[in-house]
Amino acid sequence: MLSIDAYELQNKILSKEDIVLVDVREQSEHDEFNIGGLLIPMNTIFDNLSKIDPNKQVVIYCQKGIRSQIVIQRLEQKGGFTNLVNLQGGMEGWIKSIKK
Repeated sequence: MLSIDAYELQNKILSKEDIVLVDVREQSEHDEFNIGGLLIPMNTIFDNLSKIDPNKQVVIYCQKGIRSQIVIQRLEQKGGFTNLVNLQGGMEGWIKSIKK
């Protein structure tokens, strides 16, 4: 599974690289703090496959990086996706690294 750290992702965002951000947390977590990703809660991911572009790099994140790993594994196995990247440490890692 491919992964990216908060600094690498921040650089991609700041350089306006053509990536897609997908937040698989729940609405309340997303409302509390987010980095602008499309909210698709983990339990609705397969209902929203059309929102995940198979031709762009898609960074999937959650609170700690565990749910996003599970989502990526499922999407790769059952959806045939090969363009997914996990944000290491999720939003907690982002806050510790970037939002000091």
